[in-house]
Amino acid sequence: MNGWRPALRIAWRDALRHKGRSILVLVMISLPVLAVSAAAVVIRTVEVTGLEGAERHLGAADARVLTEGSGRIIQAPDPTDGDWAFDGESDYEDPPGEAAVRAVLGRDVRLLPITSGWSRARLDDRVVEFSTTGIDLSDPLAAGLFELEAGRLPEARGEVVVNGAMLEKGFSVGDEIEVADRTLVIAGAGRDATNRAMPTVLGSAADLADEATNRREWLVDAGGPVSWSTVRDLNEIGGVVTSRAVLADPPDVASVAEQLGYDEGQDQTLAILALIVVMALIEVVLLAGPAFAVGARRHARTLALIAASGGTPAQSRRVILGSGVVLGLVASALGLVLGIVAGWALLPVVQRFQGEWFGPFDLPWPVLAAIAAFGLVSALLASVVPAWLASRQDVVAVLAGRRGDRRPRVSTPVLGLVLLGVGIAASAYGAVTSDGGGGSLWIAASAVISVLGMILVVPVVVSTVARLSSRLPLTARYAARDAARHRTRTVPAVAAVAATVAGVVALGIGNASDERQNEMTYTPQAALGTGYVTWGPEVLEGEEPPDPTATWARVEETVRSTAPGVGVRPLRGVQDFYDPAGYTTTTVEPPRELESQVFGVMTYGPTVAVADGADELGIDGGTAAAVDAALGDGRAVLFTTVADTVADVTVRQETWLEDGTEPQVESSEVVGARLVPWDTSTAGAAPAQAVVPPAMAERLGLDLEIASLRLTGDLDPTTETRIKEAVQGAVEGTYVYVERGYQRPDHAVIILLVLGALGGVLMLGGTLTATFLALSDAKPDLATLSAVGAAPRTRRRVAGSYALVIGFVGALLGAGVGFIPGIAISRPLTASFGSSGPGPDGPFLDIPWLLIVAIVVALPLLTAAVVGLSARARLPLVARLD
Repeated sequence: MNGWRPALRIAWRDALRHKGRSILVLVMISLPVLAVSAAAVVIRTVEVTGLEGAERHLGAADARVLTEGSGRIIQAPDPTDGDWAFDGESDYEDPPGEAAVRAVLGRDVRLLPITSGWSRARLDDRVVEFSTTGIDLSDPLAAGLFELEAGRLPEARGEVVVNGAMLEKGFSVGDEIEVADRTLVIAGAGRDATNRAMPTVLGSAADLADEATNRREWLVDAGGPVSWSTVRDLNEIGGVVTSRAVLADPPDVASVAEQLGYDEGQDQTLAILALIVVMALIEVVLLAGPAFAVGARRHARTLALIAASGGTPAQSRRVILGSGVVLGLVASALGLVLGIVAGWALLPVVQRFQGEWFGPFDLPWPVLAAIAAFGLVSALLASVVPAWLASRQDVVAVLAGRRGDRRPRVSTPVLGLVLLGVGIAASAYGAVTSDGGGGSLWIAASAVISVLGMILVVPVVVSTVARLSSRLPLTARYAARDAARHRTRTVPAVAAVAATVAGVVALGIGNASDERQNEMTYTPQAALGTGYVTWGPEVLEGEEPPDPTATWARVEETVRSTAPGVGVRPLRGVQDFYDPAGYTTTTVEPPRELESQVFGVMTYGPTVAVADGADELGIDGGTAAAVDAALGDGRAVLFTTVADTVADVTVRQETWLEDGTEPQVESSEVVGARLVPWDTSTAGAAPAQAVVPPAMAERLGLDLEIASLRLTGDLDPTTETRIKEAVQGAVEGTYVYVERGYQRPDHAVIILLVLGALGGVLMLGGTLTATFLALSDAKPDLATLSAVGAAPRTRRRVAGSYALVIGFVGALLGAGVGFIPGIAISRPLTASFGSSGPGPDGPFLDIPWLLIVAIVVALPLLTAAVVGLSARARLPLVARLD
């Protein structure tokens, strides 16, 4: 029996002999390995960083240089994600040009201009937005930026190529497309190196250049590598550089972080990753532990004979640990292979939700090796405690046929209570600390400590439940006492359920508190149950906007004919307006001391509304009386947060022209405007920043038009959908909004459902595993009950009772422990100090009692029912030989 070889042979034969238990352990260990390895494969393939993305960004060039202003630049080795900034002052009016770049790189380098931007074009009655890339695609430096699939590459100015997403919008090869003031012909179509879902147009830099921008960019043929020192030299003059050589051999993270002026955060990232790994390891070990405990029980007599023949405790431990090695290796290999296959199969599905093309299929072997090692380590750890207990069993008692675990040490629950106290203290410290990242790390660490403390307390809790079960029915009393007698298989199962529930409760409290904050700080955009129809024409340069009067008449007629029971009132006023010539804004400026109290422009109304009375704006109550009084006196009305006074205000109109010249400004003074308080928490957003009577609007020379239609009456979701579909079909660019108060977003509901489902699956898995292992281990006792006259259904009741003991005790413990990090994390998560919302600043706390009751009460009862119905009522006849 010396060495590991005999132990591994025994473990292999035992695994083949008891296939059900072996498959159970394989599933418990291989599933996490499968899921994490598949995720690692997908993430690594999705990520296109460093040298992997060089061709799609650089083509065949050695580097790509961007300038937007003069000044010193600090950048990361790969600045393509915007990881760069000016260090100190910068001059955007005078960016470095081609000569400045050549002065650094050398006069003999070749620079190929490249531009990027956005544009819009009309297709029938629609306006399509797309990205643009201006470059000479026939140049060898551009190789790799675009793959032609139909037609041909541009051969002259005025010709462009498009990607597949542009064809899906309705364009075709040979069509003409108007970009700015230029007519371009689509000569070909194909695959853009980066954009998959985003419509993209590529042509010459002269055709697609944005003359209003100060951005300059070149592909560089330097005749050799552009080193990091050269990149730093270009940074000094204001150049942002993506170098192929630097992407292939980047500088160390610490030096780059020091240059960029921030901490690389590796320590905190590694700490959080370690916490996640530890929690996952604890969960897997606890779920697989009962199976190894039952295996150790099956080997009890064999190990006792080994010990009686002179075997050492180490040899006995190796027999059980050998099962962990064998099953861990098989589970890790199986999970790893299936995970790689699953990751490969998921890539086409994930690609549909990604706007950019993935990189080549990539297997992160170091990460996959670590994941496989995780599976092996979890199996070994799951077998450590059963192996240690098996090596210390009472040989005489086992050979005599007696079974039972030793009483728990007094020091074990004491240590557990100490760890729980440390976890509570760490959570409290993390909740009150001002450092958000550090506080979250403390709370995460406290969750691990609390779970470990809870595991050490579980044996005492199980023993206490057994002592308190004297008045329970026979089957429940038997299940509770059997669970206490065989703690080596019961404690891991109860702890696994508790750890699962603790995680679900903690995440549930955090999610519910976050949603509570969103609800309390929500600002209604209108009175509850009312709605608005707005319209904004989509106009390109050179086009005349449609007649607003005729358009609004068509919209109003469509609403009235679609929903006759809905009240429709046009809201007139002055709106911020954009057309190809420029952008016009209108603001009402109160005295400086009242600026912070005046509301801005409402989302669906005008800046300045024109009305004879408050009823036209849907204002009622005391506010309506104040508005009517002011308008009746010929005064303008401004809505404020607290002030109720009279002050002189200024109506200011600014028109910003597309040519970048100074804005055209017109100002008019309004004497004696009334400032009326407005409560957004009860009345929603103010209908406008200001309201003026018609005579004042005419005197001020305001350009008035219908800004929106206010809807009242029966606006149920069906009616809203009918109106929305009708007006959008009648007039392009319309939008319908109905105020229904805060609505919990779908993703928040999905998160709670996923938490509940995940917790339910793990609870069911752990409880069912432990229960059926216990029933298998308790066959002699159940046979004895049958022999003394117990009915066949008694075994079903025992099975259900055992599941209820494990599920309920574990869920109750887990819920208590989950409250610790859950309440703690809600503080940094919802403490919105300085919030401008109508509610308090926070923090907020909300307990999802429905989720907790479902996990703690309903799920254990459901599990017990499932186990009771699925357990075998009769046992096969056996003969017992003494």
